[in-house]
Amino acid sequence: MTIQCIARLRSRRVVQDQPEGSGTAEAGGGCCWADLPQELLREVLLRIEDSETRWPQRRNVVACGGVCKTWRFAIKEIVQVPQISGKLTFPISVKQPGPKDSLLQCFIKRNRSAHTYYLYLGLTNALTDDGKFLLAARKWRRPTCTDYIISLRPEDISKGSSTYVGKLRSNFLGTKFSVVDGQPLHAVSKLTKSQSTRLANSKQVSPRVPFRNYPTVHISYELNMLGSRGPRRMQCIMDTIPATSIKQGGLAPTPTEFSLSDVHIFPSIPISNSKSASMENFLSKPFSGQKDGGALALRNKSPRWHEQLQCWCLNFHGRVTVASVKNFQLVASPDNGPAGLEHEKIILQFGKVGKDLFTMDYRYPISAFQAFAICLSSFDTKIACE
Repeated sequence: MTIQCIARLRSRRVVQDQPEGSGTAEAGGGCCWADLPQELLREVLLRIEDSETRWPQRRNVVACGGVCKTWRFAIKEIVQVPQISGKLTFPISVKQPGPKDSLLQCFIKRNRSAHTYYLYLGLTNALTDDGKFLLAARKWRRPTCTDYIISLRPEDISKGSSTYVGKLRSNFLGTKFSVVDGQPLHAVSKLTKSQSTRLANSKQVSPRVPFRNYPTVHISYELNMLGSRGPRRMQCIMDTIPATSIKQGGLAPTPTEFSLSDVHIFPSIPISNSKSASMENFLSKPFSGQKDGGALALRNKSPRWHEQLQCWCLNFHGRVTVASVKNFQLVASPDNGPAGLEHEKIILQFGKVGKDLFTMDYRYPISAFQAFAICLSSFDTKIACE
């Protein structure tokens, strides 16, 4: 069986999947491919998954998941999460923690005129490859704050879109940011009547609102008037990731699909609309390096002063080539407990390689979505911090 055969099969299934009466192809009937013995089907899909290690060839794995319901379930079982495989395969991968053993190399392209930013997965070790598109963001200036709307599609970046995945909001000075994770519109349509009633009774969500946001990251830049205290200092509180996730055997939440059911992973986190009370309270409070509840805290790694170059330096191992105040590396903060090897690992690094080109490398326990949002906060001009 060849990949071309699967591609042709998928195109035929698009026609067959059109509803006719009460019968649909999703039920698996009327499709010879859905009737393959499970052992044979699994062996075929395993070989395809193993052979396609990088994009764009990895699109064949996604195509297999679109053949029919049987194939979709099989592919979901075979494809491992990024923290194990180091691969981003499905859209939900951008919200799953990155690999544990290495940094996943990505880059961000900025379009100044359109106020948009595009995140790509690096396909090679080169800094100039085309990459695989992952996320897009658009900057919206408001009277008292700035919003960055993040979407799964570059041509559809709005909060009302089904591709909306979350947003980043700043305070007036651009020293504090809050990242909220948004649930897509189609997830609400999947709720049953009993589920909607149960959520409404618990005051966690209103069935009349098409989507909900919940806070996942809070970012603070320490006040540093006129740069008297050196480079920028930032701290990130990962609200939904426990501090124990960086330790041996620690676990970070791993969503499996875009669904409102994911909010039950953290029942203590209030669910609210875009005018989040917790977000507004955070943005109005003074800087604090402490966070209750055992959430993971990240801080930027302190650069060293290079006497010969007369500048502050960090070792990006060739991934950053242009000096910029935006460049940073995040490691676990000492607030997470006694210092150890896990506090030395770089969890996120971001730096400039061209006029509008930046590298973004991240690892477990944060996701591509969270890493992208944190990096977006670095683009804002911060007069009070530098």
